[in-house]
Amino acid sequence: MLFNSYVFIFLFLPVTLIVFHSLLRRGLHRSATVALALASLVFYGWWSIKALCLLLVLMAGNYFVVWSLLRTRRWHLRPWLLTTGIVSNLAVLGYFKYANFFLETWGNLSGNHVGFIEVALPLGLSFFTFQKIALLVDAYKGRVRHFDPLDYVLFVGFFPQLIAGPIVHHSEVMPQFGRLNSVRMIDFGQGLTLFVIGLSKKVLIADTIAHFSNPIYDAAALGMLPSCTDAWIATLAYALQLYFDFSGYSDMAIGLGLLFGIRLPVNFESPYQASNIVDFWRRWHMTLSRFLRDYLYIPLGGNQRGQLRRYGNLLITMLLGGLWHGAAWTFVVWGVLHGIFLTINHLWSKLQLRTGVEVYSSPTTRVVAKALTFVAVLIAWVFFRAANLETAGRMLSAMMFGSNTAIMTDVTAAVTLIAVLLAIVWFAPNSSQLAAYTFDKKPMAGVQGWPHWSRSPRWAAVCGVLLALCLMSLTRVTEFLYFQF
Repeated sequence: MLFNSYVFIFLFLPVTLIVFHSLLRRGLHRSATVALALASLVFYGWWSIKALCLLLVLMAGNYFVVWSLLRTRRWHLRPWLLTTGIVSNLAVLGYFKYANFFLETWGNLSGNHVGFIEVALPLGLSFFTFQKIALLVDAYKGRVRHFDPLDYVLFVGFFPQLIAGPIVHHSEVMPQFGRLNSVRMIDFGQGLTLFVIGLSKKVLIADTIAHFSNPIYDAAALGMLPSCTDAWIATLAYALQLYFDFSGYSDMAIGLGLLFGIRLPVNFESPYQASNIVDFWRRWHMTLSRFLRDYLYIPLGGNQRGQLRRYGNLLITMLLGGLWHGAAWTFVVWGVLHGIFLTINHLWSKLQLRTGVEVYSSPTTRVVAKALTFVAVLIAWVFFRAANLETAGRMLSAMMFGSNTAIMTDVTAAVTLIAVLLAIVWFAPNSSQLAAYTFDKKPMAGVQGWPHWSRSPRWAAVCGVLLALCLMSLTRVTEFLYFQF
């Protein structure tokens, strides 16, 4: 079931909200939690009953391991329990997501080609696997304080963030599930606003800009070398499509959470306005960056074992982060590129400290830094989008040298739309700023020159118009890009 579908907007969501809030108003808080958990399982089972069965088995297995870690007094068993839990989760992820990739790689290296396994990747497996692994590690380290079975089911299966994040930490949401209460009207209105903004990003922007990217990448995958103009249009269009598609999903997830009184962490903070790659990863897919830092980079040693080891840890972390996105060498290269970018960024920062030179001291140098960062991100996106390394090579070659093959039929429309959207992502406030949303409920100051959200007829009218436009545009089903990861 897609957020951007009639069945979700007109059936699933209204029924779930009515049942949930009716139970809360009668003081049946536990029943409301049960209803929300069941609705989340129905939401996931809508895709595939087999996938739902797998999710339930994984839930039960991880619950048993966490419960054992919290209750056992046999301290020598705890490392074995943790190892068993992590290995089991990774084994399931490896089978469904990477089995064919490893078989293909082995076949290419050895010359002994093995047939592919017929296996379908369950939606959201990568996301909720990371969440469960984080919970296992924290339970082992004694950081888990709230562990109710029903709240645990919602922690894993809460439908707004089940499929594509944000990747939530147990300490952020499980206590909230344990104290569900009537939702304030201001939170409900804020949630609706964020949902409509996110839906608009997906339906009105991401799905539209995709028409200027997909044909060119598809042609490159067939062996054609696009013109330089077409290659840059496709690369910029995909960068914008991915931004509005995934940030749109994250906005909708946060908005839906608010409708049920649950606050989810912000996942995007204007990443294309970043002045360096470190800053980019503090703004892009922030909950994934946090997980990679806390549960991979730091356990590897972080920056505590010398500079050479630090940069090696960065490369390993980003390589695995790239592979997490997909079972293909293009994702490996994308991750390694960002590992190299981060290493260069840290070396550059270290050089500045030694020389006492501050390159961001003037507006001009800040603009140059942002431009270089954006170009580096664009180059990496080529590998992220390309069907294979050969396609990525053709696109990069076309971006530098091009050909006389013109694929794009309406260059003017493409350039105009790209220019408008670049202006938005570079200079406009992000969704959280527009909707005045903060995870910790602290008041957010308005962005100068931009309207600040409030419960007012004006904002209701804007959201109503956007929602009407979205509903009229839902003529075909388009999945979110991160569903494939």
